[in-house]
Amino acid sequence: QVQLVESGGGLVQPGDSLRLSCAASSITLEFYAMGWFRQAPGKEREGVSCISSSDGSTYYADSVKGRFAISRDNAQNTVYLQMNSLMHEDTAAYYCAAVIGLCETVIADPNNFDYWGQGTQVTVSS
Repeated sequence: QVQLVESGGGLVQPGDSLRLSCAASSITLEFYAMGWFRQAPGKEREGVSCISSSDGSTYYADSVKGRFAISRDNAQNTVYLQMNSLMHEDTAAYYCAAVIGLCETVIADPNNFDYWGQGTQVTVSS
């Protein structure tokens, strides 16, 4: 059974950093496009970042460009999301997701992704 397990969330202050991890079992992440999504209360789930399997190309939502960085450690079968300069509006539950495909064609719709983690909460509060 495929499992994606996120970790690394927490309560931080504006300007702080966090690194989220997404560890997989039963699939090899290097063959999948891996996305990070977030969902705040009362809002739709939105794609934050994605890394493609084929060429390692990356996608970032405009709201996080220059602050977040996605990476993959194939040996650990884990994908990371480094989040810097966190802001109040980054507060949300963060989910990782996997699909075989290209980020540019799948990131716009969460329904394109086949496998999901349970989520980890990020709260940015002063």
